[in-house]
Amino acid sequence: MVEWGGEVVYTRANGEHTAIQMGSGHFAEDGFGKASYFRNLEIVDWENNLNSVADVSTSAEYTKCHDIKSSYNNEWGTHFYYGGPGRNAGCP
Repeated sequence: MVEWGGEVVYTRANGEHTAIQMGSGHFAEDGFGKASYFRNLEIVDWENNLNSVADVSTSAEYTKCHDIKSSYNNEWGTHFYYGGPGRNAGCP
C-alpha cells in the first residue's frame, strides 16, 4: 500500500472552516490549468523496478472545502486532481 496525502489544519476557530487553500485553491473538477495534480503515478518495488499505479482510491473529509478526483488515460496514466479554496459559501 502506498499513500499520498495532504492536510489543512482545521481548528474551527470562530466556528468556521479554515480559509487556507489546498493546492492552487481550485477544486479538482476545475481540471487542467486550474486544479493541482499528480500524473503518471509510479511506485518502486523491492527490486527497484518502476511499476505504474492502478486502482487509486481517494477520500476527502470536507469536499465542499477541498476535494480530490482520480482518473486514468493513456497520456497521463493514473492521475489525480486535488485542491480547494478552504472556507467558502458551501464549506461548513
